[in-house]
Amino acid sequence: MLPLEGITVIAVEQAVAAPFCSSRLADAGAHVIKVERPEGDFARGYDAAAKGQSSYFVWLNRGKDSLVVDLATTEGRASLEQLIAGADVLLQNLKPGSMERLGFSLDRLKNDYPGLICCTITGYGDDGPYAQRKAYDLLIQAESGLASITGTADGPSRVGLSIVDIATGATAHAAILEALFARTRSGKGADIRISMFDVMADWLTVPLLNSEAGNPPRRMGLAHPSIAPYGVFSSRDGKGILISIQSEREWKKLCAEVLGQPELITDPRLANMVERVRNRPLTDKAVGDIFATLGRDELLKRLADADIAFAEVNTMADLTIHPHLRRIEVKTPKGVVTYPAPAAIFVDQPRHYGAVPGIGEHADRPKKSPVRTSS
Repeated sequence: MLPLEGITVIAVEQAVAAPFCSSRLADAGAHVIKVERPEGDFARGYDAAAKGQSSYFVWLNRGKDSLVVDLATTEGRASLEQLIAGADVLLQNLKPGSMERLGFSLDRLKNDYPGLICCTITGYGDDGPYAQRKAYDLLIQAESGLASITGTADGPSRVGLSIVDIATGATAHAAILEALFARTRSGKGADIRISMFDVMADWLTVPLLNSEAGNPPRRMGLAHPSIAPYGVFSSRDGKGILISIQSEREWKKLCAEVLGQPELITDPRLANMVERVRNRPLTDKAVGDIFATLGRDELLKRLADADIAFAEVNTMADLTIHPHLRRIEVKTPKGVVTYPAPAAIFVDQPRHYGAVPGIGEHADRPKKSPVRTSS
């Protein structure tokens, strides 16, 4: 039996953040009913990379039921009310105020369904000067300052995936699980509010505190502001290899066993981490010059034999054939799609992942028991 079997989740969701959360609840056995507008979640049209279907949608909507509900109609709102009455969790990320205007205020829901766990995802929260702003992943990357510390000295950059949406979805997932656990003790539901801006600000605590201490982070590409050598160096055949030297022991082994330059150990300009960072151009040149004389295979062997932390700078094509990549197979309306497996492995409890639904595929869904309420 999966841990969330018997839990019903109503997901009035779109795009990425909420679907990320509800997909993980579905993986754990929850019955997730995705409420879609008549034209469907607009994420269905983001691209056509997964057998003609959106890669985002195929990734984030496995194992869910799809139910078309036109919330602009009286009948649609009545249908949503019936769904909520039988639910354990209501997850939604509509534009702020939308649910209230439709008659589903959180105050009313808490009163009518005291055992219901409500999780609301917004861009900037319920109040404050930006509360009514539209918010998407890249907008929050910019507004929070994340983009300012991402990229190279030439300019800020977007993180190469929807990090704000994913972080927000993961935060919502954890919060809902906490609330479900708490309800087993109290019988009471919860009112969870999560803003994308708050999530990213939380994740940016370390660079923020450093900035407030007078040491604002600089954009350094694939380098580290306080550790050297920690960056990418090219082999003779042009393969980028990133190394990380965290201690003096590792620096000595790098010099002697990988670079074949034990004299660097006693160079006062490279004598410790502070000096190597202060003299970063010299540090990087000492490493880079030797790396450039060695082929990729020889370099990787030397680094592994010396127990130096390293990684190859791979592309998506490299990830496709990576020996550590685990995949799952998921059925979709246009056939089976394989993609990376969820990270958590439950030993001796194999997971099976549900199909991606077509729009409104589950109009004749089975009835569920009403949500538990507090006594």
